[in-house]
Amino acid sequence: MIHSEILHWLREENEDPLTRLWKRADDCRCAHVGDEVHLRGLIEISNHCVRTCQYCGINRTHAALQRYRMTADEILSCAHQAVKFGYGTVVMQAGEDPGIDADWLADVIRRIKAGTSLAVTLSLGERDDEELALWRAAGADRYLLRFETSNLSLYNRIHPPLSGKTCGTAAPGCANAEHPRFAILRRLRKLGYEIGSGVMIGIPGQTYEDLASDIEAFASLDLEMIGVGPYLPHPQTPLGKASSETIPPQSAIAGRQCPNTELMTYKVIALARLTCPDANIPSTTALATINKATGRELGLMRGANVVMPNLTPVQYRAMYEIYPAKACIQESAADCHGCLKGRIAGIGRSIGIGRGDSPARKRHATPASRG
Repeated sequence: MIHSEILHWLREENEDPLTRLWKRADDCRCAHVGDEVHLRGLIEISNHCVRTCQYCGINRTHAALQRYRMTADEILSCAHQAVKFGYGTVVMQAGEDPGIDADWLADVIRRIKAGTSLAVTLSLGERDDEELALWRAAGADRYLLRFETSNLSLYNRIHPPLSGKTCGTAAPGCANAEHPRFAILRRLRKLGYEIGSGVMIGIPGQTYEDLASDIEAFASLDLEMIGVGPYLPHPQTPLGKASSETIPPQSAIAGRQCPNTELMTYKVIALARLTCPDANIPSTTALATINKATGRELGLMRGANVVMPNLTPVQYRAMYEIYPAKACIQESAADCHGCLKGRIAGIGRSIGIGRGDSPARKRHATPASRG
């Protein structure tokens, strides 16, 4: 899809043409990745983070938040639950936490791979190449690193860089700087990972043109996994506390600010599917948060083919509150599994068997990434 076509659909509000878009996306999903819905068991292993992202509830400035790190045995127990439930993948997610020792995590990965047939996905923020290579050698299969927005100026405003790590467009000599996460994603690909990324929708100052460029970036990066969700700032963050009058000047440009609505999220899922036909695309917890009744189902009917049931022990879930009122905070892993099974069956889809690799994996296969 070309930029102007993507932009047209992002601005479309009429029900009849949008029904045609949903049909196109669903047909594309069926043709390229089939009717199976793959379940990825989410394990939120730590809520420590060194970043000061202006919207995220686990950023290091949230002093009132109780912090935790799961033990290796707790993580292994969750992985064995995933096997019991028939999942093909576990996703270990955390804030950007240097307290997660690279060697320790490599050992956890090796233990999961030795004791199960699970694929292992990591979502741990920006880490050194040596650590990423170590985890890949230990058996990690995939890495998720959302770039949040392709507008580098906006990205740096909501996601302040660590000192010495990167530069913004306003810095001397950096006018043409590449988005730092694009470079990391390319390095992950060279290490043999399947790579995933995604964006927030409706960030203050994010225009329709920005969001169209984000969707084009999915294609240029040739992502195997794409995760998108609405901008939901935590109330205990700078953006969560800010009023509409204070953020930011360009958001006031008439007709250009992209909304953070449920409808816009479905549009981006559908357009991501049409732009990257064989990617794995989840219907996310954020959708279930803003529409508890049918959010996940509608995402699956408009291009998505993955859901991520939460395996995190209940005592930790409320502490991993990246945005407010997150769905499934109090549900046990068994309850979450049973609920999702029923929801998937209710829309006439079946649960996938095995790892659920993206067909795009074959295009990027190297000796390091096969198997």
